[in-house]
Amino acid sequence: MNTDELTYRIAFASLRSLTPALATSILDRAGSEQNFFEFSESQLSAMMGFSNRLFKSSTRSEALEAAKTEVSFITENSISATYFRDHDYPHRLLECDDAPLIIYGLGDCDLNHSRFVSIVGTRHATAYGVDFVNRLVEDLSALIPEKVIIVSGLAYGIDIAAHRAALNAGLPTIGVLAHGLNTIYPAQHRQTAVEIIRSGGMLLTDYPSSAQVHKGNFLARNRIIAGMSDALVVAESASKGGALVTARLAAGYNRDVFALPGRTSDRYSAGCNALIAENTAALITSAEDLCRHLGWQMADANAETPSLFPTLTPEEEAVIDVMTARGEVTLPELSSRIDMPIPRLMAMLIDMEFRSLIMNIPGGRYRLR
Repeated sequence: MNTDELTYRIAFASLRSLTPALATSILDRAGSEQNFFEFSESQLSAMMGFSNRLFKSSTRSEALEAAKTEVSFITENSISATYFRDHDYPHRLLECDDAPLIIYGLGDCDLNHSRFVSIVGTRHATAYGVDFVNRLVEDLSALIPEKVIIVSGLAYGIDIAAHRAALNAGLPTIGVLAHGLNTIYPAQHRQTAVEIIRSGGMLLTDYPSSAQVHKGNFLARNRIIAGMSDALVVAESASKGGALVTARLAAGYNRDVFALPGRTSDRYSAGCNALIAENTAALITSAEDLCRHLGWQMADANAETPSLFPTLTPEEEAVIDVMTARGEVTLPELSSRIDMPIPRLMAMLIDMEFRSLIMNIPGGRYRLR
């Protein structure tokens, strides 16, 4: 594609309120993006049968000037600009009425790959939520022969945990940004962003480099996280938050939505529990739940299921029994219930944690994985 054509496309896509349906209608009548910018305001109004601020000469001139700057930026930084009429535009996203007309990408990732799972949640992730995300992504990597692409928003908490879990599991991951590719927000996640690109993933946004980081952009970008996916998983959420907005967007796009249940007393499980209660989301506890719901073929699906706690000593079995009955326990509580000195018990708990049988959570408490 030549520079002029790209400039007209970027300028056209930057016009506010244009949906793919309206954009298609305009282009079908105008003939091309270039014609849209070269026709007079009166010609466009007559052609479309109505007047609109988008047809004003000043509006179109400003869009063209900004587009020229953007073309220089993406060319210098090896950024892709995928237009809604391109064959490689994500077909899942194009199914959504409010899909962006153009998306900018840094990295090399197939946006029409066969398997996409979006994972979102609170910025204030707990050990329970992060552990679930790690297990979910690791198990998806092991269960699905074809790599699953993990999508999230590069934010604090569950988002960054999902990206890092994907990197650790050898899966491509896409970070959807709420700003241009001239910066990374939050800056603390810059190294992870670099690793995403180096590992066959991508940073994706519908914002140009001139866009500032703005609170409202984060909710708007959630439609891309929801629309890109085959399924969306909410790992943790309070009763209000962006993850719930994303879940309801995904449900509106007819995507499968899942939520990790939690105790009714846990603040950051309240949103997930509500999604499940109102039938917006299906309950999920494992990768197997997701795969069965989606009908994805799992590797070794007919293999015998291994024992959950192989080769446990009587003392370890006693620990498991206490945690099963009480949920979470402190070291002194365990020591008193199984009549074992704390130093010996600590050594045993460290070994059990290393074997992924239990997990240590904030507050000096332990629970089953």
